[in-house]
Amino acid sequence: MTYAPAFNPAAAARSIVPFPRQEASAEQPRVPKQERRPPQAEVLRVLGQNRFRYLHHNGAPYAVPYDGPTIAVPLRAAAHTGTGSLRQHLTLAYVTEHNRTPSQTALADALAALDALAMRVPETELHLRVAPDPEDPAVSWLDLGRPDGESVCLAPDGWALTYPGPEAGLVWRRSKLVSPLPRPDRVAGGWRAGLEEFGALLPFTPETLPLAVGWLLAALRPGIPRPIAYLTGEQGTGKSTSGQMLAGVIEGARAPLRQAPESLRDLGPTTAAGWILALDNLSGMPGWLSDALCRVVTGEAQVTRALYTDDDVNVLTYQRPVLLTGIDLGALRNDLAERMLPLELAPIPRHKRRTAGALWSAYEQAHPRFLGALLDLATAVWADLPYAAAVDLTERPRLADFAELLHALDRVTGWHSLAAFNSSQDALNDAVLDGHPVAAALREWTVSPAFPSNGWQGTMAELHRMLGSDGRGLADGWPKTSAVLSARIRQVAPAAST
Repeated sequence: MTYAPAFNPAAAARSIVPFPRQEASAEQPRVPKQERRPPQAEVLRVLGQNRFRYLHHNGAPYAVPYDGPTIAVPLRAAAHTGTGSLRQHLTLAYVTEHNRTPSQTALADALAALDALAMRVPETELHLRVAPDPEDPAVSWLDLGRPDGESVCLAPDGWALTYPGPEAGLVWRRSKLVSPLPRPDRVAGGWRAGLEEFGALLPFTPETLPLAVGWLLAALRPGIPRPIAYLTGEQGTGKSTSGQMLAGVIEGARAPLRQAPESLRDLGPTTAAGWILALDNLSGMPGWLSDALCRVVTGEAQVTRALYTDDDVNVLTYQRPVLLTGIDLGALRNDLAERMLPLELAPIPRHKRRTAGALWSAYEQAHPRFLGALLDLATAVWADLPYAAAVDLTERPRLADFAELLHALDRVTGWHSLAAFNSSQDALNDAVLDGHPVAAALREWTVSPAFPSNGWQGTMAELHRMLGSDGRGLADGWPKTSAVLSARIRQVAPAAST
């Protein structure tokens, strides 16, 4: 059995170390608490609000820097040529100020808050490459695609290189298809000297060059329907290179020519992302593409179902200049033919052919002069447009705005571009009639001895039986019913009446 030692009060008293007792009146010392840092997401949100203002366009949020060019920065894109994404801007700002990398969760939370702020403001119009002035309809702007936002302000009294400020209400939108343009030069000999150099480099015929210049002027004029420039010529005339150079005056040197899309769904995003829609080496024109191009030049709103939703949509709106190259487009539909502008290229003699490297080097050296000459001519045409529009033209084609622009161009230059355009329209109408089986059958019948001298009257069923009685009714493409025949006649009637 064990026993605990007996308690000894004297020994216990000697082992106790006395603790100094504080007076009741003395204040207790307090250890300061470490200040809590705000969460990373809150720091990133404050950085974003202090450095950017927010807006949305076509349902997508954008940020515009307070201290920088008026170029919209996307919130939801991972990367964006020329602007970067807001995620990249916030990451750089945080690393610069705090010398550490923010977490992806904090970035996502901050961007979600800024996204909500952007969607609270009214819808804002963002412009790509060419824009009208928000205050003066006679003034237009051209985005040079440069990182600093330098642009051309084009007015009837001249053009100037400047930077659109926040008070102007003009915000540019950039995409991977917006490449930089050179700073335009003022040509010593005026616009005529610059355009003569342009005509010497591209093999346009003398009758075609004024139409090509008119098409470029229309591409600088926002908000008007423009004809579809169609480069044509025999094999070896340099259609693809000339098309690339023609579009490149406004889109940037070596502007890409694209192959024809396979579906309407593919056409919309690529058209909206660039200014000039240039399609290369077309050997035919399917019906859906013909209809789509008609809508592109007059103004299109493409509606598609939004991803991961059942009842929401995405809307793409655009109105673009269109350029096509090819040898044969096949039988054109009448509505497309009325919007076409054939630009014929002359054969290049052997002694004038150059290597691709030498040709592009000459083009890139002359590009600033081309652009400056075009801007000089545009100011004169812009100044004459109100007077040209007031003149009662004897004939106006379907693209009346373009006809008035050509009329002003002729008044400034002494050219005859409007007459050349009307003549090309007549030739296209004849081509439409020749390639249309119903129109060809009617034309053949009306000039034959079997056609009554005092005209013919009857039902559409009788006309269908009569025109198809000689074996034509068994041919491919011939209307199988009288109702289809009636629709085909109405389709080709505008071309036949011009």
